[in-house]
Amino acid sequence: MIEFVQHAVPTQADLENLAQALQSDRSDVAVSSAAFSLRLSAPFRASLSGSHLLIEVGDAHADALRERALRVDIDLGALSARAWTDRYATYPLCYRADRTTSIAIASRADALAATPTLRSQTLYDYLYFHMIPAPETVFPDVLRLPPGSRLTLSSGKAPTVERWWNPRFSPARSGSFETLKKDFLAIVRRGVAREATGHYAAFLSGGTDSSTVVGMLCREHGPVRAYSMGFEAEGYDEMEYARLAAKHFGASHHEHYVTPDELVAAIPKVAAHYDQPFGNSSALPAYILSQIARDEGYDKLLAGDGGDELFGGNSRYAKNRVFGFYDNVPGVLRAVLEPLLASPLGKLPLASKGASYVEQARVPMPARNEMYNMLLRLGPDNIFTADFLAQIDRRAPLALQQSVWDSVDADDDLNRELGFDWRFTLADNDLPKVIGTTSLAGLDVGFPLLSDELLDFSLGLPLDYKLKGFDLRWFFKEALRGFLPDEIITKKKHGFGLPFGHWALRHDGLNALSRASVQGTVDRGIVRPQFADALFAEHLPAYPGFYGEMVWILMMMDQWMQRHSRSGPSTRAVQ
Repeated sequence: MIEFVQHAVPTQADLENLAQALQSDRSDVAVSSAAFSLRLSAPFRASLSGSHLLIEVGDAHADALRERALRVDIDLGALSARAWTDRYATYPLCYRADRTTSIAIASRADALAATPTLRSQTLYDYLYFHMIPAPETVFPDVLRLPPGSRLTLSSGKAPTVERWWNPRFSPARSGSFETLKKDFLAIVRRGVAREATGHYAAFLSGGTDSSTVVGMLCREHGPVRAYSMGFEAEGYDEMEYARLAAKHFGASHHEHYVTPDELVAAIPKVAAHYDQPFGNSSALPAYILSQIARDEGYDKLLAGDGGDELFGGNSRYAKNRVFGFYDNVPGVLRAVLEPLLASPLGKLPLASKGASYVEQARVPMPARNEMYNMLLRLGPDNIFTADFLAQIDRRAPLALQQSVWDSVDADDDLNRELGFDWRFTLADNDLPKVIGTTSLAGLDVGFPLLSDELLDFSLGLPLDYKLKGFDLRWFFKEALRGFLPDEIITKKKHGFGLPFGHWALRHDGLNALSRASVQGTVDRGIVRPQFADALFAEHLPAYPGFYGEMVWILMMMDQWMQRHSRSGPSTRAVQ
């Protein structure tokens, strides 16, 4: 954890006190003077040379960070600072961007909030994305440094942010499968070995990624403790695959079936732990498993995140390939088809699918993916009050997505989608989920499948090795055939999905918590009371899987606001 604020040039005595504090054996450092204040805790380390303060974690060379790392270089004499995030910003860094005569940086956005006011735009963005993507935060004038970026801060000047790392996708036209397989397996082994430090265990969902990590640990380092989550709900439980992987590799397997009572107890704690609203519903299972691992004496968990995004495993990739075929339809034929399918004839049973296909295929990426966005499907005018909507730009989320899409250095849509997902799926969502929940339980976490070496390997992989026809991440699965059980290679991806909507209907405690939380968003003037009433009276009972997600993100936002809004839980502290 880092918190640093500087208002003036320090005296020599200030520098001497800082140097003395940094030389102590304590893992936590807290130094304060009229010129600056610094709070620092493990795993960060700091050193002082003259008036230059260097704070870093991991392999943090400027413009060349490796693996999980962060570097902050502060010139105390000039009231200026430079900072670098790693490729996925796994150690977050926030900063104030209000051009005052001070500079301020921190690991958490809430540590830099100058007022209790929250930004309406980023609350809307949160409900759109189910998280708040960088660079924005929920606090006015507080920004978060995106992944692979370099920040320059100077007193009285606007901050500047540049990319120090922007990968180039350069897929080979062909390659020897056996050679690439050999290289791939060696890289995965090295990644697992690098993360197998301390007293470690591993998550095990039963999918290909977590099973690969557990399998490599068992084969290379001996039996490992593996933690799996199950749910007593049809369509959500995949414990059979986790059991299969554990038995296949000889792991020491811990199975835990989560209950609604556990959710009621954990929801407020998990919501409050994050520095701004965070709505990934699988955070709760991850936290519960992390607690169990901590109680059993482990200090680190290894996770399998990254395989889908590096090697082409998301079903959207195959779906968008189908839509891409429409780009090859001659313009003359389009001129005939499109008006015909848009006419009443397009509503006929046989023509309606064609009309739907053309409608989606005509929308360019990344906007096409948002045609099924929950917020847009339900309609912002139906959900939010007029006063709230008057403060937001509905185009902002897609504008951010478009800017990231355009920045990906790739010549094909598949790799462009992967680079896009490295930002929105990994850096802004899945990794904060795992890092946040494990840290709340007091654990470190490692991501063997996100090593820089494996990422670089994926950049040059032939395109059809990622998506062969419509076969998702073909190379990854074929390279592991014979190592993983066939049943796991051919199963559909699921992970730690949560049957929240179904449980909220029949568990009194969960129903009461979710109703009270959604009402909190009404009391703050964000959500229309009519929508909140219909959500529980009509929508959730009819479609608990779909509308349960809407209840979840509203509930987690309100739970966070209750514990972070200094104006109180019922104050309309938004702008």
